[in-house]
Amino acid sequence: MCGLFLIFTSMTGTRKKWLIGIGIVLLVGGVIVGIIGYSLYNKIMAPNVKADKEASVFVYHGDNLDSIIARCARQNLLRSPENFRWWAQRQGLDNLLKPGRYAVSNGMSTRELVNLLASGRQTPVKVTFNNLRTKYDLAGRIAQQLEPDSSDIIAFFDTTTMFSSVGLNKENFMTIFIPNTYELYWTSTPSEFVARMIKEHDVFWNADRLNAAKEIGLSPEQVYILASIVYSENEKAADEAPRIAGVYMNRLQKGMKLEADPTVKFAIGDFTIKRILFADLEIDSPYNTYKYPGLPPGPIHMPPIAYIDAVLHYEHHDYIFMCASGDGSGYHLFAKTLAEHNRNRDIYIRTLNKAGIKR
Repeated sequence: MCGLFLIFTSMTGTRKKWLIGIGIVLLVGGVIVGIIGYSLYNKIMAPNVKADKEASVFVYHGDNLDSIIARCARQNLLRSPENFRWWAQRQGLDNLLKPGRYAVSNGMSTRELVNLLASGRQTPVKVTFNNLRTKYDLAGRIAQQLEPDSSDIIAFFDTTTMFSSVGLNKENFMTIFIPNTYELYWTSTPSEFVARMIKEHDVFWNADRLNAAKEIGLSPEQVYILASIVYSENEKAADEAPRIAGVYMNRLQKGMKLEADPTVKFAIGDFTIKRILFADLEIDSPYNTYKYPGLPPGPIHMPPIAYIDAVLHYEHHDYIFMCASGDGSGYHLFAKTLAEHNRNRDIYIRTLNKAGIKR
């Protein structure tokens, strides 16, 4: 150390200044490099995602970096869209994007977000459907929760052989859909969605339910169809469902027509009707259970699981007639004889007349 000090002190003034200059340049250069490095670190590693709760970034087929940034901007997800664009461009994200739904959390860095969108590690979405009437209703509901368009889903419903391969047809294929909440990838195709629903259907119809259906003499599809009628009769009070199911089972077993008003509404295609007219009963449709005996060819509603189980375990009684009580509760008046039923029906008609309900 002393030797170096002696060498430095023995140098000429010019040489000392030269060395000091070099030192200053190196110091300044080091500071600049440090500043640049720190800036780059911040661009890449500093928190860039802001979200009060878990949010999602959706990457559609055909998306590019610009559309992703625009989508994030609409959600106000990025603290610095510029930093994200800068790093994403250098990583070639445009060519690496994987369609899907990606869950992001507050504080994610630019690097983490870019890596996530390029990884394909999408987070499943919860797909829920219930209380639907037609395939168009179902396709619309699914299209709200998955990437495929409703028209693509309908086209698949109409052309696939997946339903016929499990013994269903164009009238009863809706019985495959058990209303519930399922986890699927947002990018699931119509084919993948239906394949999953077939598996869920098979899980639902376990040995206990299959045995119960066999005991009452109905197939799983027939149970679903009858449950759809029971549900349409009374959506408000599931506790009455086993009794309603018992009325229809009694009618089926006696060879009587079901004469269920909801099936007439389905045949007409107007579900707002509150009053069935005599002319309505003449409509020529296999769904008109006043005109044709037995169950209609397909469900008229998507019944909740509780109503399916209500049919499987229907209430055994002697009622073969029922009529809405008319008090708005959703409950019914039940009768064993036509005379008793006509009295209940008169009460209901007077209630409709008093309320001014003509249709």
